[in-house]
Amino acid sequence: MNDELHRSPGTSTPHRSDESSSGHVTGYASVTWHPGDPPEVEILDQTRLPHDVRAVRTSSPTVVADAIRGMQVRGAPAIGIAAAFGVALAAHEAPAGSGLPDRAFWTHIETACTALAATRPTAVNLFWAINRMRQRIDVVRAGTADARAVRAALDAEAVAILDEDVAACHAIGMHGLPLFEDGDSVLTHCNAGALATGAWGTALAPVFLAHRAGVRLHVFVDETRPFLQGARLTAWELQAAGIDCTLITDNMAAHFMGIGRVSKVIVGADRIAANGDVANKIGTYGVAIIAQAHGIPMYVAAPTSTIDLSLASGAAIPIEYRDPAEVTSFRGSPVAPHGVNASHPAFDVTPSRLVTAIITEVGVHRAPYGPPLAAAVASTSLRRT
Repeated sequence: MNDELHRSPGTSTPHRSDESSSGHVTGYASVTWHPGDPPEVEILDQTRLPHDVRAVRTSSPTVVADAIRGMQVRGAPAIGIAAAFGVALAAHEAPAGSGLPDRAFWTHIETACTALAATRPTAVNLFWAINRMRQRIDVVRAGTADARAVRAALDAEAVAILDEDVAACHAIGMHGLPLFEDGDSVLTHCNAGALATGAWGTALAPVFLAHRAGVRLHVFVDETRPFLQGARLTAWELQAAGIDCTLITDNMAAHFMGIGRVSKVIVGADRIAANGDVANKIGTYGVAIIAQAHGIPMYVAAPTSTIDLSLASGAAIPIEYRDPAEVTSFRGSPVAPHGVNASHPAFDVTPSRLVTAIITEVGVHRAPYGPPLAAAVASTSLRRT
């Protein structure tokens, strides 16, 4: 992990929220909008967690883009939310005279959209959110709105994206809740909790809601090399919620499945192709293969904004390759011989044949995935129009 990630401008103590009603199980939101003149976005710096709880608070879309690229904010839904607020900040930053916005105003916003879209290639929520902000721009640009009205419209759209994600994640939790029984032992990979979303999480939403309902679950947490999202983030969230959990290294999953300690697997997703192939954090594919070998259900939880119907299969999903130094070192300290070659694909693709069900805010979908996923996307699109 690069030291540069720890020198962010505007670092401060993050605002605490009420977990009991907000779904922020640790008491901290991944992304918070602060209205004002200018408004600011507060991003919980997830590169510092769990021992150093700080936030980056900024009015600059460039800082938001840096936070996405540097994984200070991560998790597909949270990335999309942050990007939407980045676009809104760009409108406040754009030059505007006393009349209607001119070409320089619109160019400034579009430049920010392009920069935000270039931060990470795999999580489709990033592009979904930016495109939705662009659609809102097209609507207000076609009218006679002045800069103040444009800014208000984009602020409202970004807040709506956040609010809809919170509702979608809660719905995912409710739909997924019946899949778990008292006494289940659940394995999860990476972090798909509240920190990865607006609130509640995707894969962890059913776990949090089951716990609230008195359903006793035990969670095996893959550490998730090389960024340790499981060890640093998922374990922190589960402890904060009072859920029994055991942290394991990634190469222990087969052992615990083999001795009968795991009854279910649930993970999130960064992009789901039209046929149900799932791109998620590197290592998910291996977990799915092991789960199938042991007859263990493999569930994927994600909002419909993560479904990319334009891609027929996972073979077309772009895979982000990150700096090999994130493999050969940790927090700036080398862990491998100097000069050794390393590779860091941040994601892999799990074929739909290994997925027992996909849980969205619309419901639980089973193979063949094409028709139900298309219907789920269509139904949520209709609700927004």
